[in-house]
Amino acid sequence: MESPLTVLFLNSSSDLYGSSRILIEVVKIYKNAGLTPVVVLSEPGPLQSYLDDLGIAVRIQNLGILRRKYVNPSGVINRIGKNITAYRFLDQLHTEFNFDLVYSNTLAVVVGAQWAKWNKLPHIWHIHEMLLGSSPLIRLLTKMLDNTTPSPIVVSEAVKNLWDKRLKKAIPEVIHNGLPYEVFLNQSEKSLQELSIPENSLVITMVGRINPGKGQLFFLNLAREISSTYPHCHFVLVGDPYPGYESIEIEMNKFILENGLENCVSNLGFRKDVASILKGSDIFVLPSSLPDSLPTVILEAMAAGCPVVATRSGGSSEMVIDGKTGYLISINDLDEGVNALIKLILDPELRETFGNSGRIRVMNEFSLDSFSENIENHLWQQLRKN
Repeated sequence: MESPLTVLFLNSSSDLYGSSRILIEVVKIYKNAGLTPVVVLSEPGPLQSYLDDLGIAVRIQNLGILRRKYVNPSGVINRIGKNITAYRFLDQLHTEFNFDLVYSNTLAVVVGAQWAKWNKLPHIWHIHEMLLGSSPLIRLLTKMLDNTTPSPIVVSEAVKNLWDKRLKKAIPEVIHNGLPYEVFLNQSEKSLQELSIPENSLVITMVGRINPGKGQLFFLNLAREISSTYPHCHFVLVGDPYPGYESIEIEMNKFILENGLENCVSNLGFRKDVASILKGSDIFVLPSSLPDSLPTVILEAMAAGCPVVATRSGGSSEMVIDGKTGYLISINDLDEGVNALIKLILDPELRETFGNSGRIRVMNEFSLDSFSENIENHLWQQLRKN
C-alpha cells in the first residue's frame, strides 16, 4: 500500500486573520483528500494552537518573511540571511517527511518556491496580495512565479488582472475564498453592555489587522463626521497591528482622544469573538486605502447579515453589489463614505434588505463547498503535471 503524499505548507504568519483562515481550510481540504500536511510557521501564535488541535504537524522556523520594513539595504541583507537558514531547515525537514508538494501561502513567503525548484517538487503559490508598481521586488517575484509555479492561485479577478500583465509563463487561476459560515449565521450577538457600548446604539464596525492600507484612520474620520449629527451611532474597531505598525495604533488612539471620540468609539484590539461582534453590528465598513485582494472579513460580515460599506479597492467590488448588498465608495473619499453611512443609518429597512441580500450572495457565490471543490481540482491538476 502506497504511503500518502506529504505536503509542505509555508505560511507568512501565525495569526488568525484572512489569509491564515484560508490556509486552515486548504489544509483541511488536502487532509480530507488523503494527503499528509506539514505546516511551517515563522513564529508561535494562535494559528499554531488551532492546527495542533486539528492534529496537524507544525514546525516553527523563521522563514525570512517579506515585509515593507525590510525594503532597504540592511533589511535585504537580513532577509537573505534568514532565507539561507530557512533553506537548511527545510532540507532537514525534507529528510524527515519526504515531501511531494510545496504550498506557499501569500507572496510574503518566498523561500518555498526556490526550495521546491531545487528539489524538483511541484509548487503552488496562493496569492492574496495586490502589489502595485514595478519595483525590483515585484520584478523578482514575477520571475520566481514564472520559474517555479505554473498555475498560482489568485483570490480574485482583480489580482489575476494585475499579474496577467506581468507573467510570461505562469497562468493564474482565480479561486474565490470560501469559509465555514455557520458561526456567523447562527452566532448570538455580543451583548453591547459587555463591550461597554451604550444600549440602543446603532453599531458600525470595522474588523481588520492594523496596517497602512487597511484604512483605520479613515474609519475614525467617518466616526468624527457622523457622531456629531447622529450621536446614537457607536463605532467599533477590531484588530491588532502587524508587527512594525504599532505606531499606527498609537496615532489612532491619539486621534480618538484629540477629537473627543472616547464615548462613541471602542477600539477592542484583537478578538476571538468576531462572529458575535458582527452579529451585534448594524453596519460593517472596510475602507481599505490600498488595493485589497479579497478581504474575507467582508464575506464574514455579509454572512452575519451586515450591510457593507467598502472602498472600490480590488476584490471588494467582486463581493459587494453596490446598491443591493451595500455601497462601494471611492478610496479616501470622506464625503462618499459619510453619505453612504447616512443612507443606512436613516433607513432600518434598507439595512435589513441589504443584509439579507448579502447573506444570500455569500452562500450562493462564495460557499465553502465551491471553494473546496476548486482547491482540490487545482491540487490534482498540479500533481498530474508533474
